[in-house]
Amino acid sequence: MPRPPPYRRVLLKISGEALAGRGDFGIDWAFASDLARDIAAVKDMGVQLCLVVGGGNLFRGAALAGAGVERASADHIGMLATVINALALQHALEAGGVSARVLSALHIQAVCEPYVRRRALRHLDRGRVVVFAAGTGNPFFSTDTAAALRAAEMGCDALLKATQVDGVYSSDPRTHPNAVRYDRLTYREVLSQDLRVMDAAAISLARESGIPILVFSIHGAGMLPGVIAGKGTCTVIGGGD
Repeated sequence: MPRPPPYRRVLLKISGEALAGRGDFGIDWAFASDLARDIAAVKDMGVQLCLVVGGGNLFRGAALAGAGVERASADHIGMLATVINALALQHALEAGGVSARVLSALHIQAVCEPYVRRRALRHLDRGRVVVFAAGTGNPFFSTDTAAALRAAEMGCDALLKATQVDGVYSSDPRTHPNAVRYDRLTYREVLSQDLRVMDAAAISLARESGIPILVFSIHGAGMLPGVIAGKGTCTVIGGGD
């Protein structure tokens, strides 16, 4: 008899850059379809799943601000990019037979539902995947912070941070071949060593909520269900206080 997964409900944070796949811009539909299959496998394990998606494959608020766009306006443009990505993920999920709903912190009711905590919880309890869009709805807050916030609001057992590499390293292993990979870290170690796997606000919020963060590579079929089952390669951030 297979052992049940260690988590009842999880939140997956996926970047816009990941959705671009091998390209520099836009949405890689093959990648989105592969992700939908992995999410379907997680659902089959009996785990409730919600997502926060970034918008860096379309627009990045910080980059627009650096180009001279007023920061609050730049961040709102970035939030709208996350809505586009969330709708694309909803389509990929439903094409794969997974019921999904997009809930946005910015009210755009013609295409998605407004974020209401109780509504999101009801969708999860009814077996739907919930995709949270538009970050927190406020400028100056990253989608990493939105992920930690939504994970706390949803009562998630873990926050999964999907990245381009298989965990947290002392420096970028793609440019520093001698970078050290960590299997486990405390929240305090991440902050004190400025490892930047997520911003400080997100790490602090996860610590206050007692939610472990699992950092893993999004590339490769089966990576997401493997990590949730406790078999995949990842760095676990938590405890130590």
